[in-house]
Amino acid sequence: MNVSGLAYVLFTVFLAIISGGIIAYYYNPKRKEKIEDPKHRMLDDDN
Repeated sequence: MNVSGLAYVLFTVFLAIISGGIIAYYYNPKRKEKIEDPKHRMLDDDN
């Protein structure tokens, strides 16, 4: 494997780790209320 191939592999692994971190952050149970609140607020009546 040459340097360019190794760079592509490392970049792909880096992007996979970043994507996994974003997914883990978003679906963290501690953030559930903050994420679900706008959905429920939108369905509430204004009256």
